[in-house]
Order: sequence, then structure tokens, then C-alpha cells
Amino acid sequence: MVSKELVIHATQSEIEIALLEEGSLVEFNREKTQAGFSVGNIYLGRVKKIMAGLNAAFVDVGSEKDAFLHYLDLGQQFSTLQSMVKQCALKHRETDISSFKLHNDFRKDGKITQALATGDLVMVQIAKEPISTKGPRLTSDISLAGRHIVLVPLSNKISISQKIRSSEERKRLKRILEALLPKNFGAIVRTAAEGKSDEEIETDVKVMLGKWNTLMFTMLTATAPALLLSEASRATTILRDLLNDSFTHIHCDEEGIYHQVKSYIGQVEPESEKIVKFYKGNIPIFDQFDVTKQIKQYFGKTVVFKRGAYLIVEHTEALHVIDVNSGKRAKSDENQETNALECNLNAVPEIARQLRLKDMGGIVVIDFIDLNVAANRTLVYNAMKEAMQADRAKHNILPLTKFGLMQITRQRVRPATEIETMESCPTCRGTGTIQPSLLLDSQIESQIAYLTREKHHRFLKLHLHPYLAAYLRKGFVSKRMRWMLKYGVNLKLVPNASMGMVDYKIYNGFGDTV
Repeated sequence: MVSKELVIHATQSEIEIALLEEGSLVEFNREKTQAGFSVGNIYLGRVKKIMAGLNAAFVDVGSEKDAFLHYLDLGQQFSTLQSMVKQCALKHRETDISSFKLHNDFRKDGKITQALATGDLVMVQIAKEPISTKGPRLTSDISLAGRHIVLVPLSNKISISQKIRSSEERKRLKRILEALLPKNFGAIVRTAAEGKSDEEIETDVKVMLGKWNTLMFTMLTATAPALLLSEASRATTILRDLLNDSFTHIHCDEEGIYHQVKSYIGQVEPESEKIVKFYKGNIPIFDQFDVTKQIKQYFGKTVVFKRGAYLIVEHTEALHVIDVNSGKRAKSDENQETNALECNLNAVPEIARQLRLKDMGGIVVIDFIDLNVAANRTLVYNAMKEAMQADRAKHNILPLTKFGLMQITRQRVRPATEIETMESCPTCRGTGTIQPSLLLDSQIESQIAYLTREKHHRFLKLHLHPYLAAYLRKGFVSKRMRWMLKYGVNLKLVPNASMGMVDYKIYNGFGDTV
């Protein structure tokens, strides 16, 4: 079984989540802690503009840019959903969904003007986060994702994941849900439900129904635009989608997130609660698990893989482009075709990882090294399909053209993750001039003297590059020890590989910058 670890680093402004497989970084998520327009959030919006030419409406959900709702995303039961929204708005009472008669009157060739008008209230769900200059993409085909099922209001259909192969298991799961679901509620059974007990499925259904009731209660007093139901945090969302693969460890360095994750695991898989660990080490958590180094290594424009070959990764507004280069490979005992095939096959797993890691969506064009033999192009195509099997995002892969180009379309629900790996010169800060490095220790001492004598701090943490930390610890009576004795302060040195060579930050005992 593949070793999987989730490493969570949280600050006041954002949360960073790294997924490691066998110690290798395969997914990285960075999310602001402030409320945003996350995929899955449900809103009460108001139609701002009807665009008949696009067969779509622009809806105000509180985003800086109006959100986009296409006619085909209204859902089979849109008219019933609208009736329910209007009853809530006019009668100011909770609406019982089972009292509605479902009408399957949705026509694929219909017009947005037949369904909506400017000023209408509409219940919508975020299908894609705001990307570049575009606002969020919406759907009115509402669903609530749980651990084992996806609850679908205004539906009586029960669908089973195609990955559940056993006909007996499919019948069992369908029988359980038919007994549990109220009238006018359907469900999609997720792969994680396979083999789960009746009680576990029932618990998940109750949680999802509780969320729906909360949403309806919120809508009674909501004034559009308003958030009706927020998707779970990114940490618990990843756990919800991946926990069936069994993490070996989950590490978190922030107490609030730690308790949140532990509580969630305790609810869905109590036997796995022990894998959640609160990290208390002195070294930053991403340095401890080698995440910082891998971010610097794999998020750059150039990504090196086997035998000196490398990828060039470029992002544009319309698509992502990946170029495979052989680099300085030894070719003495290999012909050109063999060498190109080997290089392309070695590039495939790294390309698949890059797509997951940077969450590249939309159109991806890969320029492989030219192959003259059709059978070899087929080998590369099949290898890419196999490598992409672990990718949870919906995707479609086209075979290589005779020019060595492969096209991949990948589900795009949020902006691609881009991290600037190039650093400003740590000594000049990009200005071209520097303070004498000989005076660095004097600058640090001056800061410590001010904080202890003027601000009366008695405990300080000094974050700095590992080389600088080693220098301050060097010797029998190190500079750190001298400063502690001289200023009566408990001074802790925290090596941080993400900092510049002569960069440093000082924190108090509560973790605040001073």
C-alpha cells in the first residue's frame, strides 16, 4: 500500500495543505482563511443581467465579478426549485421539499429567457471558482457531498458509482438508501461507500439532510446575495475525498485545525483518529517533511526528471503548455528513436504529477520529443492514460499527433496553483546595494537589546537560514549563549530553509512578529 501523508501548515491568513505519496509531493493546496467563493458553496443570488445571445444569466452572489449561470446548468427540476425559493421569500416559512410535485419539464433546447428574468431570486451552487478575470461559474443542479453519498434534493433517482463492480453490493446500497431517503431526495453513492455498514451510510444521510435543513432555515431570513451553506474547509474536503485510500499520517501545526481534522476523522472513521498528529517541533513543519524544498523544485518553470531530461512548463490565459526536452542525455549506444521513446516515457509520470500538483485545468498541450514509429506513440499515449488514473479531476486524453503533440482536457474548477520560486537577492532585496554583511550579527543583537530592554520581552524566537543558525550556535560560548546571558532572555533559534541567507525574523512567545 502506498504511504500517504497529509501535512497542514496554517497561519492567520491562509492554510497550506501538502499531500505526500511515499514522501513525494503530489498535491498542494493554498487557501485564504477568509470566506471565499469555494466550489460547493450554495448561495441565494439575484439575477443581474440576461444574456440571450449566450443563453445564460449573470447572477450577483456577492463576488466582485457577477457569476455566470448557463441555461444547461439550471438542472432538471429548476422550475420546482424556483417555486420553493419563491415560497420561502414570500411566505417566510420553512418549505417542506416532500410537498412539491416534481416536473421533468426541462428542455435542452430551451432559452434562458423562458426560465429567468432580471431581478429574480435563484438558489445556486459554485461549480467553478473565479479564475483570472472571470467570476464564479454556477449551477442550480444542487447537491451536497458527504463521505459516502452525494445528496441530491428534488430527485428520486439513486445512482451508484461505476467503480463499485459487485452487483450484490450495488443492490445492497440501493436498498439501504431507498429505505433512508425521504420523498424527493435522491443520491449518488460514492466509491467510499463500498463495504460500509448500514449504520455508517445512515449517519452520512442524516448529516446531509441536516445540512439541507440548515440551508432552508437560513434562506428564510436571507437577503440576496447571501451564503446559505458553506462547503467544508479545504482540509476536511481533501480528507472526505481521499480518506478511503487510507492516510498513514496527518500532521498539523495549528491547534484549531488539528482539532477540526481530528473531530472529522473521529466521526467518519474513529479507528483512524490516532493518525492525526499535532506537530510541535522547532523546525517549520514544511521543512521537517521536505515540502519547502519540493515546492521550490517542482513549481518552477523548469522541472528536471530522470537522466538530466527536463520539462518547460508555461501558463497562458487559454491553455497550459509543457515541452519535453532530452537535455544532456548520453546517446552513444542508443539510436534516436529509442532515446526519444525512453525520454518521453520517463516524462509521463512527472507530467501527470505536475497536472495534479499545480491543479492545471482546461486545455493542456504537451510537446513530446518526435517519434517516427506509430507503435511508440501509442506506448506513450497508453502510459499517460495509466499515469493519470490517480488523478481525481475529470480528464480526457487524446493520442499523440504525428508531430508529437498530445492534448489533455482536465476539469478546471479553480485557478491553477502558481508559486514564485525565484527569490530576490537576500542581501540587496533587489535594490543592487547591501548593508555590510559583516555587521549582520550586530544588527540582530541590536534588535534583541531593544526588545528586551525597551519592550521587556523575556522569550524570543529567531527564525533564520540554517547556515546563519549554525553560525550563531558555533563555539563553546556561542553568540546565542552570550546574548542570552547579556540580555536575560530565553532565545530560541529556528532554522528555516525558506528564508534568505542573511534574512531573519523575530517572534515573541505567542508567535507574533515583534
